[in-house]
Amino acid sequence: MKMSVRRAVLHNALLAAAGLALMLALAVLYLKTEAVDLRERTEAQTLLRALRDIDSGWDFDVLRDMLRAQSAGESPGGPAFDRASAARKIMVELNAKAARGASPALRAGLPELDRALSQKALLAAEYLAVSEWARTALQTLLKDAPALAAEAADPRSRAPALAAALAGLAPAAAQYYAAPQPPQRTRLETLAAQLDQAPAPWRERTAQLRSATQSLLKNAANAQALYANLRLLTSGPRLDTLISSVGQELEETLQDKERFRVYLISYAGALLVLLAYLGARLRSANTTLERRVDERTRELQESETQLIQSEKMSALGQMVSGVAHELNTPLAYVKHSLGTVAAKLPQIAATLGHCEQMMALLHAGAQADGEELRRQYAVTDEHLARLHRQRVLPELTGLVKDGLYGSSQMAQIASGLTDFSRLDRSKVASYDLNEGLDSTLLLARHLLKAVALDKRYGEIPALMCAPSQVNQVLLNLITNAAQALGEGGGILTLTTRSAAGGVAVEVADNGPGIAPDVLPKIYDPFFSTKDGKGLGLGLAISYKIVQLHGGRIDVKSEPGKGTQFTVWLPLTPPARATETA
Repeated sequence: MKMSVRRAVLHNALLAAAGLALMLALAVLYLKTEAVDLRERTEAQTLLRALRDIDSGWDFDVLRDMLRAQSAGESPGGPAFDRASAARKIMVELNAKAARGASPALRAGLPELDRALSQKALLAAEYLAVSEWARTALQTLLKDAPALAAEAADPRSRAPALAAALAGLAPAAAQYYAAPQPPQRTRLETLAAQLDQAPAPWRERTAQLRSATQSLLKNAANAQALYANLRLLTSGPRLDTLISSVGQELEETLQDKERFRVYLISYAGALLVLLAYLGARLRSANTTLERRVDERTRELQESETQLIQSEKMSALGQMVSGVAHELNTPLAYVKHSLGTVAAKLPQIAATLGHCEQMMALLHAGAQADGEELRRQYAVTDEHLARLHRQRVLPELTGLVKDGLYGSSQMAQIASGLTDFSRLDRSKVASYDLNEGLDSTLLLARHLLKAVALDKRYGEIPALMCAPSQVNQVLLNLITNAAQALGEGGGILTLTTRSAAGGVAVEVADNGPGIAPDVLPKIYDPFFSTKDGKGLGLGLAISYKIVQLHGGRIDVKSEPGKGTQFTVWLPLTPPARATETA
C-alpha cells in the first residue's frame, strides 16, 4: 500500500514537473513572439535618411560653388540653408532614440557618424567662407580693373605700362580663380608686382586692386586645399552603412519573430493534443492558450502590414531620390548657361553703347569734332574686335542650346511624373501598358545608366486595372532587373503583346540569373538575395497585386544567362480587384 502511494506521489510529481516544463516552454515562445514596435526604428531610419540628404546638400553646395568659380565668380542666388544646425538637431534626436534602446547598430555607429558629420560641417563652412572671400576679391578686380585700365590707356595719362598691367589683371584673376594652378598664380603675382611699380599719382587708386589681388591669391588656394580635404571625408559612406545596418537589424528581428511564431504555432498544436489526452481538467487552459496564440498571430500580422507599408514608402523614397538626382544634371546645364550669358551681356551692352555713340557722331556730320570721331571709332573698333576675338556670339549660341537641352530634359521628367500622378487619381481605370512602361522607365532612369534597353512593344488593347498598383509591379520588376545587372550593365528587354483575352509584359535581363534552389522562394515574404539591401517584400507584393487582378506572374531563369518575368493581366479584372484597389 505504501509503495502504491509513493508511486502515485511520484507519478503526480512527474506530471506536475512535466506540466510546469511545458508551461515554461510555452511562456518562452510567447515572449519571443511579442510584436515589435516599429515606430522608434522607422523614425530612426527616417532621421538617418534626412542626415543623408543634408550630407548630399553639403556636396551640392560645394559643387554649386565650383560652378560659380567656372562662371567667373557668379554671386549666390539666395540665402544658404543652415545644414549644420539641422544636422545637430537630428543627431540629438538620434542619440535620444539610441539611449532608449531603439537599435544596437544605431547606438554603436552614432559616435563615429557624429564625428564625421561635425568635421564635414566645419570644413564645408570654412570652404564656403574662404570661397566667398575669394569671389568678393575677384568681383572687385573684374569691376574696377577694366575701368582703371581704360583711364590709364589714355595717352594723356602717360602710364602705358600700368595700363597693360591693369588690362591683363581681370582676365588673369578670373583664370586663377577658376583654376588656381602655379602658372596662373605666377601670372597674377607678376601683374600685382607691376601694380606696386605704378607712378605716384596712381598708387592710391591701385591700392584696393593690390589688396584684392592678394586676397584672391591667398583664399583661392586655401579654397582648393579645403575642397581636396572635403573629398576625402567619409560621412556619406558611414551614413549608408549605418542605414543599411539598422535596416538589416530590423529585418533580422522580424525574421526571428516570424520563426518563433512558427515554433509557437507548432508547439501549441502539440500541446493541444497533449491537453486533449489529459482530459477535461485542462480544457480551460486549452482555451486560454488558443486565445493567446490568436492574439500573437494577429499582432504579428499587424506588424507585417506595417512592414509592407514601410517597404512601399521606402520604394517611393528611392524613386523620388532618383528623380531629384536626374533633375540635378539638366538644372546644372540651365544654371551654368544662364550665368555665363549674364556675364557676357554687359560686354555686349558696352559695345552697343559705343556703336550708338559712333552713329551719333556720324549723324552730326560736319558739326562733329574730328578728333573725337577718330577716338570714338578706335574705341568702337577695339570693342568689336574683342567680341570677335573672344567668340562671344558663338559661345552664347552654344550656351543657349545647352540651356534649352537641359530645360527639355526637365520637362520630360516632369511629364513622366505627371503621368504617374494622373494614373493614381482613380482606383480602377483604363490603362495603356506601353505608356505605363515608358513612365516607369523614366522614373527608374537613374538605375539604368549602364543598361541597354531593348523595347519590343506590341499593339495591345487598353485594360481595366488599378494603374498605381500595376505601375508598382512594373517598377519592382525593372528595379530588380537593373540591380541584377549591376554596375557592369547588360541588356534589359521589355516586350508587350496580346495574349489569351488579356495583355502580357515580359521583363528579361541577361544578368547572372537565379539559382534553381532559390527560385521557389522568390515570392516568399522577407526572402531576399540582395545582402541586406532590401526587406524581401517587392516580389511578394507584386505577386499579390497580380493575383488580385486575376492575372498570373511566371519566371524563367538560367544561371549565367539571365532571368525573364512574364506578367499576364486580363482586360477586365475580377470584382475583388475593384474592391481592394
